Amino acid sequence: MGNDKTEILDLVREYHRNKAASGFVPGVTPVLPSGAVLDEEDRVALVEAALDLRIAAGPSSRKLERALAKYFGLRKAHLTNSGSSANLLALSALTSPLLEDSRLVPGDEVVTVAAGFPTTVNPILQNGLVPVFTDIELGTYNPRPERIEQAIGPRTRAIMVAHALGNPFAVEEIAQIAEDHGLFLIEDNCDALGSTYNGRLTGTFGDLATESFYPAHHITMGEGGVVLTDNLALARIVESMRDWGRDCWCEPGEDNRCFKRFEQQMGTLPTGYDHKYIFSHVGYNLKSTDIQAALGLQQFSRIDEFGKARRHNWARLREGLDGLPHLILPEATPGSDPSWFGFAITVGPGAPFSPGALIDHLEYSRVNTRRFFAGNLTRHPAYAGREFRVSGPLTNSDITTERTFWIGVYPGLTDEMIDHSIATVSEFVTLPH
Repeated sequence: MGNDKTEILDLVREYHRNKAASGFVPGVTPVLPSGAVLDEEDRVALVEAALDLRIAAGPSSRKLERALAKYFGLRKAHLTNSGSSANLLALSALTSPLLEDSRLVPGDEVVTVAAGFPTTVNPILQNGLVPVFTDIELGTYNPRPERIEQAIGPRTRAIMVAHALGNPFAVEEIAQIAEDHGLFLIEDNCDALGSTYNGRLTGTFGDLATESFYPAHHITMGEGGVVLTDNLALARIVESMRDWGRDCWCEPGEDNRCFKRFEQQMGTLPTGYDHKYIFSHVGYNLKSTDIQAALGLQQFSRIDEFGKARRHNWARLREGLDGLPHLILPEATPGSDPSWFGFAITVGPGAPFSPGALIDHLEYSRVNTRRFFAGNLTRHPAYAGREFRVSGPLTNSDITTERTFWIGVYPGLTDEMIDHSIATVSEFVTLPH
């Protein structure tokens, strides 16, 4: 073999084709709840970045950030090493001293929901803020706007909510509530890339929004995420906090873009202290790498294709399971067009079988399941002794904890796999119990 890159990449394509998966065997081949859909060009993108030794953030990272900002119609996108880090940065940005009187300070409250994934809530606690937990609705698994508004108190300063399983919450109405009360709004859009509400992409209503590019999500970088905003001041804070908290905005390996590297004075530092080593925030190192971004760029070109497949699989499940007794099936939020992350099923309280029995039957038939993430987070040991406030009863959050799970709709599933999922649920539910 020669050392020409084109020849190497052609061999990578050949290798990928030789690794093609075998056919589906019902009850033997697992029907996964989620997963990355990777083709030969994804493999080539990774290998090419590796051949070029692009091991830190570089041209692919900047290109993907620009592509994501353009897709959402927002000014700025900052890649991160995970969606969890994106959530941490988005919330932490609101505590920046640069926001002066608008900044969040310890003891301020952030309204969120009790039923979901911890990374929407953990940044609130990690910044010394107080989560205010509200309930969700069965079927949409999102909060009603009036629940959010009822949760607002004298110290409430922000709202941070995730679009559940790709199903948009009533984000236009909640954004209006935030504006009316002078609150920040963060959209956790990690499960909902490509979803729309009233014809507008989710992730574009809030002051900040986040995406995750973990393999389970709509597109993948392996590990990765992004913070999105149309607010240039917030974008600058996010960038600083992502990059160790430094004040300098030069790219890695770049020096003196501002032509004032040795001319500034900040804090009590001496005049002319190297601006590359002046820190204006208590920050982190949450950057991604160019190898990850190369994969993300290739995946980005398939957003619409993947969203179409998710909608198709969800609709096939919804039609196939419609009318079965004892099950609460999911519903799209009115006015929305979700790019679904998963298909939620709640076993009704009066069912003659337990949720665990149905889950066991599905798992035995190789239809993999997942619970509705953490369910009611206030019931987990991690939050025992933590300061939080609960607004109203968490009845539906408890029901999802005890009776809700979801199955897959991701683009790697075929019609045959979806039909096996339908048949497996139907078989169990219609049996005498």
